Amino acid sequence: MLSGAATTRRALTGIGLTLLLVIGATPPAVAALRADPGAGCPPDQPDCSVWDDEPGNPGDPGGGGDNGGGGDDGGGGGGGVCQWNGRTIPCYDEDLGWFNNGNGCYYKLTEGPVEAPEGHQWYLQTCNGGSLGAQEVVSLADPPAGFGAPPDPEELARRALASIKLLPARLKVAPRKDIGPGLVGLPVWMWATAGKNYFGPLYADESDRGLTVYIEAKVDRIVWEMGDGKKVTCYGAGTEYKADGARAGATSPDCGYDDGYSKPATYKVTATTHWTVNWWTNSDATRRVIPQTRRSGIVQIRINELQVVTR
Repeated sequence: MLSGAATTRRALTGIGLTLLLVIGATPPAVAALRADPGAGCPPDQPDCSVWDDEPGNPGDPGGGGDNGGGGDDGGGGGGGVCQWNGRTIPCYDEDLGWFNNGNGCYYKLTEGPVEAPEGHQWYLQTCNGGSLGAQEVVSLADPPAGFGAPPDPEELARRALASIKLLPARLKVAPRKDIGPGLVGLPVWMWATAGKNYFGPLYADESDRGLTVYIEAKVDRIVWEMGDGKKVTCYGAGTEYKADGARAGATSPDCGYDDGYSKPATYKVTATTHWTVNWWTNSDATRRVIPQTRRSGIVQIRINELQVVTR
């Protein structure tokens, strides 16, 4: 016989195994779904993938953990910074030279039909944003705007960043909504799929006119939003919950909502992955940072009231 007053939280965690729903056959894995009753995509991310594992419920020998993730939105930024007629074009072209934003022409030093006037130089001028067929040789006393400008190292860093994929975390939680609910006051475990595209480190480089920029991208933290107004910050992938593990029914060792939910309800859990992208050049080892974030899809947890049997 159990008394409600004498029942401690530790005891409830222990008996929680017998109070959850009896779980039937494990459903097969579901990969790359566009929508799912227990998961969803963030508003600014039209495609996301949902995966379905069976990690189990904390305090339950046969539950499972939701396991969803947002789609890839790739690296951020990249490309040239010069514009012409609504197009982004390279500020430097090996064949055409340097671009002048003022008149939409590229300029490259060349030899003219005769010796250039004193103090002048001959340039191959290619106008209309570099369109072929609009070229002529012109004599100028001063270099045109933009001519000979060194490459922008941050622009190269963003080009390198655009060549790699920083993926949002594939979320996994226990308990899971579609297998069996959790209970008020019992711990929740959170973790994410490990892998370079999910956590790094990832490396890339970009070169232009003798300048090379190197980047290193890796995850700094994942901020979990638990759906009840509270957040949990984890500094790693977390630990997978196993119903037969040494910590079954207890708290996660590194990424969990230890006190659990205070009220019964269905909660929507999502997470933001914070990437740190360091970049440096072959001429300057000083590391600079381009912060990046990736937003995961939504997974759901059903939490029921803990019922205590008294006589």
